[in-house]
Amino acid sequence: MGTEIFETDCVVIGAGVVGLAVARSLALRGREVLVLERNAVFGEETSARNSEVIHAGLAYAAGSLKARLCVEGKAQLYAFCAARGVPHKRLGKLIVATRDAELPALDRTIALAEGAGLFDLEPRDRAEVAAMEPELTCVAALWSPSTGVIDSHAFMLALLGEAEAQGTTFVPNSKVAGGRVLGDGRIELDIGGAEPMRLHAAHVINCAGLWAQQVAGRIDGIPADSIPGQVLAKGSYFSLSHKAPFRHLVYPAPPGDGSLGVHLTLDMAGRAKFGPDIELLDCGPDAVDYRVDPGKAGMFTDAVRRFWPGLPDGALVPDYAGCRPKLAAGDAGQIDFRLDGAKVHGLEGHVMCYGLESPALTSALAIAEVVADKALGRRAA
Repeated sequence: MGTEIFETDCVVIGAGVVGLAVARSLALRGREVLVLERNAVFGEETSARNSEVIHAGLAYAAGSLKARLCVEGKAQLYAFCAARGVPHKRLGKLIVATRDAELPALDRTIALAEGAGLFDLEPRDRAEVAAMEPELTCVAALWSPSTGVIDSHAFMLALLGEAEAQGTTFVPNSKVAGGRVLGDGRIELDIGGAEPMRLHAAHVINCAGLWAQQVAGRIDGIPADSIPGQVLAKGSYFSLSHKAPFRHLVYPAPPGDGSLGVHLTLDMAGRAKFGPDIELLDCGPDAVDYRVDPGKAGMFTDAVRRFWPGLPDGALVPDYAGCRPKLAAGDAGQIDFRLDGAKVHGLEGHVMCYGLESPALTSALAIAEVVADKALGRRAA
């Protein structure tokens, strides 16, 4: 007996924060939506293993999707959280230069921010920083008042709830094993799991994050030359074993190595976390080791003491690690999101999303609108 075929309108592959935001956007437009997730619950991977920072939009190249969608998405995200009671705090952050050689990096940050339409950065001298955060040491800093933190799980839960209220169906434990583009332009998907099935979808949106390239490669008819390469970048975090003497987030001047440097963030409970570092991996997403190497404590301590000399010995403890689905190594601000529609792969109605690393959490609501427009033909793809 053959596998039963189900007909549907929109399939979103991947229930991370962007996938859930896309599902919600499509559902609010009256579309039938099915969300497929390889794991048992939503948001298990990149969306759950990050700094949970609401980024201001000051680190991305002018004219890029990251720059535009971060600024737009940040405003949408604060409004969404306020209206729906999603826990968040607009704490603000200091970007600090700890030596004169880092001052040009602050100037570049201002230029990038203004290129993205962000004009709220404020220079702070050493005395002004000391008044804000007495434990900090620096020669100068920038103050970003619109940076914040969010409970990412609560945000994803709210997105899923709104999508389901509009009729979306969430299907966990549903790995896309393969597929093919049909003659009428729809995509047929082979779904594994305890109850394998086959789907025909008019619109397929690939938001599989770490797995996006693999998923696209399994679908016959998606041109191989339209699928970009991938560089997985592991980032580890250490937490502070006691209460932190800080009220704001603290970032070093951008080092330009594809990360934002080892920085201090505060979660919703005020607990301090430091990280991430960046470790380029030579494995696939199924082989990522999320354990944090305790041996990195010395490197983290040295990095933190550049702006917080008073960090006590032995105060940092291994916490958690995440993995970014980067499209290339190097300066994070120059590697853009890929939200590929028919102009790239030639398949009307389908969108392949690649490189959904930071600031995808902040940008999720804005990304979702762009992706939904492309899938439904309401904007040039």
